[in-house]
Amino acid sequence: MTRTLREDSILWLLLPIAYLSALSKGSAVTGATFLMFPELAALAFDMFAKPDGAWAKSPAMVAITPVLTALCGIGIARLLPYGPWSIALCIASALLVIRVLQSPVAPAISAAVLPLSLGVTSWSYPPSIGIGTVGLACLSMLTRHFRVTKPEKAPSLSIDEKGDETRQPRHRYGWAAVFVAFIAIAYTTGQATGMRFILFPPLVVVAYVMLAHADVCPWAQRPLALPLACTIAAAAGVCVVGLLDPGPVSVAIAMAAAIASVRALRVHVPPAIAVSLLPQVIDQPDWHFIVAVAVGTVLLTAIFLAVRASRLGIVRESKIAPSR
Repeated sequence: MTRTLREDSILWLLLPIAYLSALSKGSAVTGATFLMFPELAALAFDMFAKPDGAWAKSPAMVAITPVLTALCGIGIARLLPYGPWSIALCIASALLVIRVLQSPVAPAISAAVLPLSLGVTSWSYPPSIGIGTVGLACLSMLTRHFRVTKPEKAPSLSIDEKGDETRQPRHRYGWAAVFVAFIAIAYTTGQATGMRFILFPPLVVVAYVMLAHADVCPWAQRPLALPLACTIAAAAGVCVVGLLDPGPVSVAIAMAAAIASVRALRVHVPPAIAVSLLPQVIDQPDWHFIVAVAVGTVLLTAIFLAVRASRLGIVRESKIAPSR
């Protein structure tokens, strides 16, 4: 029983790699660059690793939410240049889509921000993403059905819903000011240093989940592991593209390295897998991208820890006050 389950878990780690590699091949054949949308790696990793998680349980939302936010992002990118207001509009429109749909698919935020970050203005971007998300949703439904009906399925493999980071909408919005402040600081730092990718698209997803849903966000429980996981993923992505050029093989190696790093660090952070594939769609990625990812994630971690320490201090003060 133990051997079967162990082999089963390896299979579910290989499936997202195989799927993204296939999309990369399709992208090369058709010329549709964003068939291999980087954030699909995060979605696929989570959906196959956590078949009872909210993303795997919401295939329709996985299929449509990124497409709708991508439409918002493309519309804004065609009208406005990269800047604070266009970034704010992209993020706000993505959050509005997620809120209206009651969707748990936070990585859809990245689909809205990516056109601005990469200068994408083609209307082929949303349908290209749609092909990947619909395919992933269908594959997830097939494999999830297989898992549910397998007689070897053990209760010990069930998912702790605490790890499903955006499953229930939050009714407190104190996090919003911190989120806006972080986006502003990251953008300003990127402009000052010339490293736009300090505010790389998956980081917006990471920050939103970490700040808005800190009590259930898996990487909020291990914040110091976040910069390590993302920086290793970025380094892996840049190195394999430099050695092998973009394509299925480099996609597979980069994803494998990123998955290995998050597992070794014992932190479930799907956006780190997406970071490993960003060099596939960036023009001539180099060490600047790695540094930018490191700076952005360290900045977010520092802000998160400072806010958490401040809140803990307030709680302690409130407990001491009545006894005085």
